[in-house]
Amino acid sequence: MATGQKLMRAIRVFEFGGPEVLKFQSDVAVPVPKDHQVLIKVHACGVNPVDTYIRSGAYSRKPPLPYTPGSDVAGVIEAVGDHVSAFKKGDRVFSTGTISGGYAEFAVAADHTVYTLPEKLDFKQGAAIGVPYFTAYRALLHSARVKAGESVLVHGASGGVGLAACQIARAYGLKVLGTAGTQEGQNIVLQNGAHEVFNHREVNYIDKIKKSVGEKGIDVIIEMLANINLSNDLNLLSYGGRVIVVGSRGPIEINPRDTMVKETSVIGVALYSSTKEEFRQFAAALQAGMEVGWLRPVIGPQYPLEKVAQAHEDIIHSSGATGKMVLLTS
Repeated sequence: MATGQKLMRAIRVFEFGGPEVLKFQSDVAVPVPKDHQVLIKVHACGVNPVDTYIRSGAYSRKPPLPYTPGSDVAGVIEAVGDHVSAFKKGDRVFSTGTISGGYAEFAVAADHTVYTLPEKLDFKQGAAIGVPYFTAYRALLHSARVKAGESVLVHGASGGVGLAACQIARAYGLKVLGTAGTQEGQNIVLQNGAHEVFNHREVNYIDKIKKSVGEKGIDVIIEMLANINLSNDLNLLSYGGRVIVVGSRGPIEINPRDTMVKETSVIGVALYSSTKEEFRQFAAALQAGMEVGWLRPVIGPQYPLEKVAQAHEDIIHSSGATGKMVLLTS
C-alpha cells in the first residue's frame, strides 16, 4: 500500500451469501475521483432491499468481488475530479448511485448521479431519497402514466419506496390508499399523503379496500410484494387499471383471465433501466418537491456502519416497515 494513502472504514463483501458476508474493515483505501467524478464524505447511506439481493448473489446485476454495497449516500463533497463544474468542495449533496460503494466513510460517484441537498433536509433524509423516490416517481409517472384524479393503492406503503409513492401521488392529485402491517406504520402512511390506510395483516382487508373503492375499482396499484399480492391486485383493478411491480421475492400463480375482462396490465419497473435523460427529468420533479415541501423523507431504523449485518437481516425480516432504513457513517 502506498505510503501516505488515506484510509477509511468501509464494508467489504468478498463472497456472495447471507448478511454475515458483510465485513467491516477500517483500513480500506479512500478512492480518488477521476474525470467527471466526485469524492463524497459520506454522513449517511440508505439501506435498500435490493442491496440484500445483490449481496446474496441472487440478483441479475452482480458486481465484481470484492465490492462495497450502497448506492444512496448523502454528505459533503470532499474533492472533485477533472471536468466537474457543477460541484465544489464543501457542497451538501445526495446521490442515486456510487462507483466505489456507499457503505463507507467516503464514496466516489459520477457527477451526473449527484444532486444538491437543500439545507432544509438533513443528511439522513438525503440518504433516503435516491432509490426510494426515483423508483416511486418512475413507477407512478413513467410506468403507470398516472393522471390527476385517478386512484392509487400503495400495497406496502410504510417503507422507503411506499412513503415516497404516497407523497408523490398526493402531490400529483391522486386519491391515495395505502397498506401497512402495524398501527405505527398505518399512522405514518396517513401522515404522508394517504387518504385511507388498511392493515394488510387483517384477513379481510382486501374486502375492506373493495368496499371503500366501490364498483369502479382502483386505477393503479404500486406493488411491493408481488409474490404474495399479485392475484388479489388483479381483482381490485378498474377497467384499464395497471399493477406496477416494484418488488417481488419469488413466484406466484395467477389466473391470466383476471386481466382480460377489464383489459388490465401488469408492468415491472426497474430504476436502473432509466436513461440519463429520464434520471434528469425525475430529479427535476423531485427537486421541486423538496423546494415546495411535499418531499419529506421519513427516517426509520438507524444503524452504525459496523451493525450493517443486522440492518440487512432486519430490512427483510422485520415485522413491518416504519420509514427508511439508514446507515450512519460518521
